[in-house]
Amino acid sequence: MAQRGSQLVLGVDPDPAALWPAVDRSGREETEELEAALQPGARAVLAHCRALIDAAAEACVAVKLQLASFEALGVQGRAVLGAVAAHARRLGLLVIADGKRGDIDVSARAYASSLFAGLDTPLGRFEGLGADGATVNPLMGRDAIAPFLVAARAEGAGVLLLVRTSNPGAADVEDLLLADGDALWERLAAIVAELGEPGIGDSGLSDVGAVMGATEPVHLQRARELMPAAVFLLPGIGAQGGAVEELAPAFSPGAAGGLITASRSIAGAHRAHGGPPAQAARAEAERLRAAAWTLAQGAVA
Repeated sequence: MAQRGSQLVLGVDPDPAALWPAVDRSGREETEELEAALQPGARAVLAHCRALIDAAAEACVAVKLQLASFEALGVQGRAVLGAVAAHARRLGLLVIADGKRGDIDVSARAYASSLFAGLDTPLGRFEGLGADGATVNPLMGRDAIAPFLVAARAEGAGVLLLVRTSNPGAADVEDLLLADGDALWERLAAIVAELGEPGIGDSGLSDVGAVMGATEPVHLQRARELMPAAVFLLPGIGAQGGAVEELAPAFSPGAAGGLITASRSIAGAHRAHGGPPAQAARAEAERLRAAAWTLAQGAVA
């Protein structure tokens, strides 16, 4: 089962060219009918994702499913995505859908239905992914965010708005100065705080969080000032160069204030450190979990 004291999120973004070799599917009772309907390549991706989650689950609190990696599989990708999400939930993990969606209200409602509860229509019900959280692009403004927030709150889920992302090109737009002297990302942070105010729970944290790239920790102190109740999703650890030890401001509201996400550094740990893939992934996940827990405890001490 997942570590209840963990701040680690396992990123699942399968690359068909870098799957674990010889994944053992023996003894599984789940979704045999689905597997039989999948193409061999899709079955291999599903087996890889399940094995990766099995290996790292005890060190994690959630999985972050990179929707693009599943959509790249074509029509069978959605079935694989649903099966991977279901497997993570069986192991007690939260599911974050990382699609960075954002569009006008009609399209946003459709995206939100797909990610959360699904859609009732005259043709019957279409089930959604049932995510516990989803990343949302806020650049089109509050009206484009609102459908995601309505759908998430109806299911007791949350949204994570892009604020200051981990990619190098983030500076091209997100760091631009506005007329009032604030950076664009600071304006986005203010929107997070505003929309999240009604969703602050007993923990003091809101159901509207922020994606804050771990590759630019210099922004975290200011971000925390602007978004005191937001959960920070912190991508960029490992392969992108971010370091857990530099993320302390994210945890100032409490140990649950930050979620550190790692993908390739866990899935590819056997290539970096040797050993069987599952064993290496488990060791790397546990190392990151321990580092994050130590940092979180120090930040709130």
